[in-house]
Amino acid sequence: MHLLNGKIISQQIISVIKTNVAHLPKIPGLAVILVGRDPASHLYVSLKEKACLDAGIKFEKYVFPEDVSEAELLKKIKELNNEKDVDGILVQLPLPKQDADRIIAAISPAKDVDGFHSENLCSLEAGKKCLISPVVLGVMRLINETREPLTQKKVVLVMGKVLARPFYTVLNGSGAQVEVVSPNTKNLEEKTKTADFLITAVGQPNLITGKMVKDGVVVIDIGTSKVEKKVVGDIERASVEAKASWLTPVPGGVGPMTVAMLLQNVLVASR
Repeated sequence: MHLLNGKIISQQIISVIKTNVAHLPKIPGLAVILVGRDPASHLYVSLKEKACLDAGIKFEKYVFPEDVSEAELLKKIKELNNEKDVDGILVQLPLPKQDADRIIAAISPAKDVDGFHSENLCSLEAGKKCLISPVVLGVMRLINETREPLTQKKVVLVMGKVLARPFYTVLNGSGAQVEVVSPNTKNLEEKTKTADFLITAVGQPNLITGKMVKDGVVVIDIGTSKVEKKVVGDIERASVEAKASWLTPVPGGVGPMTVAMLLQNVLVASR
């Protein structure tokens, strides 16, 4: 079994981005909107800030109280859409109680570095050039590291419909046979056992155990939860490790790759 070390690969990507940024006539800029006091959201934003500083990308953070009105957030996004020094805009999710769809829809698709604007998702499905979700890009890069071809292989996605949409499009375009299942699917084990590539993003510890996967499976674990102050993924590591050919650790797998690909998107947006 091989570990897919997202930490090492992401550092290599950020190093290349830093070199590219140094040769640009204008420094790219990322603006992040953070609402409320959720510790996980604050941690994720601080990791993005650190990566931006490492790569030479300008970072702006706008923190709002959890009861901020949607009107105020929409006003700030409108300002940032018109700000020439801001190439990428990111709203840290989840939002405490505001309508995330409405807020994200206000971001200019050209600055939507999270890749979840409906216009970018439609462009992706139509095969047009657009900004793609950094999570998807990070996972695709990790799959690429395995040198395992996706053509005619079965990929099972255990995740919600929103995240599954860009994953389905990109994987389908790579020639894979993709199936999306919910963690509540009655015959979940039956479905996951068919996977050559299993990608989970649920945030449910020990959801996937060794008896639910076949030998030689490539497992990409996007889920994160805290169990007794430890960050864990969706898979029961010991039993799945015994059967997988490749596996992403949690932490240190998909997380750092997502941050690196976010920076890549800021670079693309700036160009």
